[in-house]
Amino acid sequence: MSARSHGHPDHGFLHPVPSEITPAEVYAGRRQWLRQLAAGTGGAVLASWAARDALAQAAASSPGRPGKLAPLPGNRSAVPGAMVMDKPTAYADASTYNNFYEFGTDKADPARNAGKLQTRPWTVAIEGEVKKPGVLDLEALLKLAPMEERIYRLRCVEGWSMVIPWVGFSLAELVRKVEPTGNAKYVEFVTLADPKQMPMVGSRVLDWPYVEGLRMDEAMHPLAMLAFGMYGEVLPNQNGAPVRLVVPWKYGFKSAKSIVKIRFTDRQPGTAWNKAAQQEYGFFSNVNPEVDHPRWSQATERRIGEDGLFAKKRPTLMFNGYGPQVASLYAGMDLRKFF
Repeated sequence: MSARSHGHPDHGFLHPVPSEITPAEVYAGRRQWLRQLAAGTGGAVLASWAARDALAQAAASSPGRPGKLAPLPGNRSAVPGAMVMDKPTAYADASTYNNFYEFGTDKADPARNAGKLQTRPWTVAIEGEVKKPGVLDLEALLKLAPMEERIYRLRCVEGWSMVIPWVGFSLAELVRKVEPTGNAKYVEFVTLADPKQMPMVGSRVLDWPYVEGLRMDEAMHPLAMLAFGMYGEVLPNQNGAPVRLVVPWKYGFKSAKSIVKIRFTDRQPGTAWNKAAQQEYGFFSNVNPEVDHPRWSQATERRIGEDGLFAKKRPTLMFNGYGPQVASLYAGMDLRKFF
C-alpha cells in the first residue's frame, strides 16, 4: 500500500463544465443549494436536515430528477485536478454501498441503520496546537468558505471504487482560520462514537472513536476537502453527515466521517485502522497499484455500478490518478516503508 514519489502521467485532469460530463438529472436544485450554502443563508436546506433519509430513499427509487440546468459560471471547482472525466456513480449506489462500521460491517448496514443519527445540532471542537481553539457549530462551519462542487474518484482499500460529486471546500480554509502554531505537524480527526445512535460502537471491531489523521502539508493541500454534501444535496447520514473529510488520493478509510473534533498535534496520531492492523494499513495509505495489500492485489479495481459484481476490472491509477497534484508531497520518502 505504499507509493513511489513519482506519479502516472496526467490521466483525465481536464476541466470541463460539470454539466458536460454529468447527467443533469443528478443535479436538480444544485445551484440554488450551492448559492445558499456559500452565502450562509441555507435556512430552507438546513431546516429540512431531518428529512435526509426520505430524500435519499426517494432519490434511490427515482429513475431521474426532472429539470435540466443550464451552465452557470462559478459552480465548478477552481482547484486544479479536482474535476475528472469519469462518469459519476449513480446516487443510489453511492448512498447504499458504504463502509461506516459504526452502523454495521455489511455494505448495506449504514443505509439501513444510520437514520437514527441526529446531525442537528452539531459542533466540531478545534483543539491542540492552534492560536484560535474553540467550538464551531455547523452553521459557522458552513460559512467558513464558499462551497464548491468537486467530482472526485473514491478508491476503497478493498478494491472497489466510485466517482462522487462532493460539495464543500478545501480543508486548508479551516486550517488557516484557526492559525496552527509552529508545533503543529499533524491534524487528527475524531469522529462521533455514540452507542445510543451507532449500534456497533462498543464492539471489538475497532478501537472507538474512529480516528484519522493527516500530515500538515497533506491537510493544507487544496484537494483535501471538508464535504457537507454530495450530488448537490445534503450528505446522507450513511455517507458521513453532517461533515466529513475527503482525501481523494488516499484509500477511502482515511476520509473520516461525522467529525466532532479536529486536533492539531506535534505527534503522528494513532489512527483506527493503523492501530487495528499496522502491517496492513499504514498511516499514509496512499493509493498505489504497485504495492499490494497483504491479502489482495491493488493493481485493479471494480467500479461500483458498472455491469454488476462481475464487471471487468480497471487498472488502478497511482495516487488514484492525482499524482500530478500530490506526488511532490512524498518526494524523497521511501514509501514502501512509509506506506
